[in-house]
Amino acid sequence: MSCTIRAVRCNRDSFREVNFRPGFNVILADRTEGSSSKDSRNGLGKSTLIEIIHFCLGARMQRKGLGVVDLRGWAFSLDIVLNNKLVTVTRNTAEQSTIVVEGDTTDWSIQPKIQEEQKTLRVQEWTTLLGTLMFGLPIDDEERKFQPSFRSLISYFIRRDRDAFSTPFEHSRKQQEWNKQVNNAFLLGLAWEDARELQLLKDKKKLLDNLKKLKKDTESGVATGIFGSLGELEAMKVQLESRSRQRKEALSNFRVYPEYHELEQRANRLTAELHEITNENIIAQRLLDFYQSSLEQEGEPAEDDVARVYENAGIELPGLVIRRLEEVKTFHHQLITNRRDFLLAEINRLRRTISSRDRIIREKTEERAELLEVLQTHGALEEYTRLQEIYLEIVADLNEINKRIKELREFEEGKSALKIERELLIQRARRDYEERHIQAERAIDLFNANSQALYEVPGTLIINVGDNGFQFNVDIERAGSEGINKMKIFCYDLMLAQLWSNRHPSPRLLIHDSTIFDGVDERQVARALELAARESRERGFQYICTLNSDMIPWSEFSPDFDFDSFMRLRLTDDTDEGRLLGIRF
Repeated sequence: MSCTIRAVRCNRDSFREVNFRPGFNVILADRTEGSSSKDSRNGLGKSTLIEIIHFCLGARMQRKGLGVVDLRGWAFSLDIVLNNKLVTVTRNTAEQSTIVVEGDTTDWSIQPKIQEEQKTLRVQEWTTLLGTLMFGLPIDDEERKFQPSFRSLISYFIRRDRDAFSTPFEHSRKQQEWNKQVNNAFLLGLAWEDARELQLLKDKKKLLDNLKKLKKDTESGVATGIFGSLGELEAMKVQLESRSRQRKEALSNFRVYPEYHELEQRANRLTAELHEITNENIIAQRLLDFYQSSLEQEGEPAEDDVARVYENAGIELPGLVIRRLEEVKTFHHQLITNRRDFLLAEINRLRRTISSRDRIIREKTEERAELLEVLQTHGALEEYTRLQEIYLEIVADLNEINKRIKELREFEEGKSALKIERELLIQRARRDYEERHIQAERAIDLFNANSQALYEVPGTLIINVGDNGFQFNVDIERAGSEGINKMKIFCYDLMLAQLWSNRHPSPRLLIHDSTIFDGVDERQVARALELAARESRERGFQYICTLNSDMIPWSEFSPDFDFDSFMRLRLTDDTDEGRLLGIRF
């Protein structure tokens, strides 16, 4: 199975159809004598042609390229040989999610759907299918992580944008390290699965590291760090277990009394009544003590004292009627008797009152004691509920601590297991590399031969398996200038096309934009073009390049090299019709 592009077409009459042949093909951007100094070959369509090919092969549409408003509704078609059958695929900028297919597709592993009498595929289906038809990628592995993908693999054979010409092993500056390792290892015939497994281990380690850093706040006061030391967590666990047991026991002994608050109010009312009655009894007792003391001190005065008093009264109060002494004595005797009777009556009354209050106090005290006993052995429902909430909070904290202890143990065990697994994987990768060293040597020989054809000195393709997986590098003597660095990419890409020309299935395709020859010495440009023409012819793959006319090293070509015979389209800047799209945008 092989791939060959036959033509690039469009649904607009202004578009200049491009037809290709097997082997070497050149698209030339030429500046005419009549063009003004403001005209430029940069807008003629060389890079746009490569973008159209990518677009038809399932790439995302670039906003500043085919995604501009002026090109909305343009449908680009690619005549391409897939699985030794010519088919045409069309993709419209206004309906870019759909690929329209024309031709025999009976042996495709993914069959197009029929919509409005057209065979169509979704873009994802299309790229999956291309991965199978060009690189032999299995259909069912498309969704697995860290796998070789068609879009990444084809980008080494059709480099896109200036970022693709920075280093041989990257087709984009944003390309991730795992993607670079997996896809280059796959293209070189090495054990790319080892690179994939290494990345999976890195993901596991990253997950563990994130778990280590994770923090979680809780309202219960548990420490916010998800991991302290194992000893600290075990100590916290013991404390929480003790608190949990205490709360659980309190709950088991708790008795809910339905009328708890009513009893509580009655007990408070009895307490207030007891205070009031007790205060009244204290006042009554003080009065009783006073009356008793007065009764004990009460006595009749002596007759001489009475006589003396009345004599003084007769002297001091002239005019008063002075009764006889006997009458006075009788009066005083009656007065004292009445006073004693009053004191005795009050004493008896106070004693009865105090006794009655004491009885009431005893009764109320006993009643209150009974209420307090109930209140002490029972509780209100909300109190029980709160006790339950506190207990459940402690249980939740304990569960969290147990979870954290488990996670910490798993983390420590996981770290150890990952170290062992990683070391075993590196050892396996090195063994796999030794077993596939023949494929690596072939790639190294081809790269060295390509560089020697350009600079008459062999370059070096370096492949190592280190602690971080596959490590790739290239070197050419006198390297350092931009031109030689670009030729490293040329030699590497050509080596991939040479390697894959003997494989089935294979893309059998290599496309370079003129960017790859920027800053390159004319002699190396001539040698590179002649080398690409010879290798593509002898090995049966298609090489397409776009060039500016002032890049062509006419004087450096070999006498028998007919450069003009490989020219498939000449773009000019004298009029819009000379441009690829036939318009300016």
